[in-house]
Amino acid sequence: MNDKASAETILLEPEIFQQQHGIIGESLEMKEIIHVIQQVAQTDITVLITGESGVGKEVIAQAIHASSRRAKKPMVTVNCGAIPEGIIESELFGHEKGSFTGAHETRKGYFEIADGGTIFLDEIGELPLGVQVKFLRVLENGQFNRVGSSVARNVDVRVIAATNKDLEHEVRTKNFRPDLFFRLRSVNVRIPPLRDRREDIPLFVEKFAKEFSEKNGISFLGFTGDAMEVFEEYYWPGNVRELRNVMESMLVIENGKKLSGDDVRKYLKGYQAPEGERNLPVYVAKQNEFSERELIYRALVDLKSDVVQLKDMIVNAVRSTEEIRTQTTNLQNSVLPHSFNDTSEDISLKEMERRWIIGTIQKYGNNRRTAAQALQISERTLYRKLKEYGVI
Repeated sequence: MNDKASAETILLEPEIFQQQHGIIGESLEMKEIIHVIQQVAQTDITVLITGESGVGKEVIAQAIHASSRRAKKPMVTVNCGAIPEGIIESELFGHEKGSFTGAHETRKGYFEIADGGTIFLDEIGELPLGVQVKFLRVLENGQFNRVGSSVARNVDVRVIAATNKDLEHEVRTKNFRPDLFFRLRSVNVRIPPLRDRREDIPLFVEKFAKEFSEKNGISFLGFTGDAMEVFEEYYWPGNVRELRNVMESMLVIENGKKLSGDDVRKYLKGYQAPEGERNLPVYVAKQNEFSERELIYRALVDLKSDVVQLKDMIVNAVRSTEEIRTQTTNLQNSVLPHSFNDTSEDISLKEMERRWIIGTIQKYGNNRRTAAQALQISERTLYRKLKEYGVI
């Protein structure tokens, strides 16, 4: 093979690449991610992987390293959020003997250990500002200083970082350095949450069931059709990690029997399926969080109070002068849906909600996305409400 041919990057078929690196997914989003990581793997460019907790960011990082020219060298994984702020600099860059209380010997940091290979910094958004400066220096020129040393050391390491935070927001709130942010996002691989790629859920279910039953000697009889529907309908706030834990719990406790939809629901504590809306799951938040329904209810209660006050103001104004009546009517027509302009009756909260939603969807020419944004609710919630009121 000539030098030109040997220098070319050979891209594997997505299915083969997935099998080699344990990546699950047939969705378009995952195929795009596989294409990107194959393109960047053979370079030393810094990669930032973003996505919610539990989506599988480390799996993608491992795939990049394993298909790179550094594959024979180690990939060192560091969870920045799990290391106390007082020692994280020492953990990353090492320290000299006697540099601080308890430093009884010289020690290498993770960057030195990963020399020649890859360092995967998970939860990079948790990195303290003071350490971010030194991390940026490594990214720029491969140099760092151990704690307690003035000697600059060089390291040849490829950096892959990951976070479930919105780093742009962290930059705006001055919790993350903008220069480091721009340096990190050379290539940004965003992994969508499991609920946004539901066609991948059955693949994960089958994989986890097979692996766990074989590993633990469980004779598993499989799932009924409605059981798989429940898996696909659930919101999966914990993403792939939550799905794996649910599978393991079910297979152990149910002792391998064939599982129905009702069996699966028992293990999805936050699951609630509204009647007639099997494709529109609702996740009921726990502890101090509010569910979407609770938030909407509170907003509507506040809205009703505001509308009642507005009605009183309008009535009083109309009684005073015809000029104010005209101005108020114009204000109503420009701000409120037409179905709210009738101030002659008392209406219930539910009727108010119905009129408000129908009036808004009409105002925006049946554009659900725009109407949902105006109402400050999700399109899924708007769809459910329109269906409830018989609009669709």
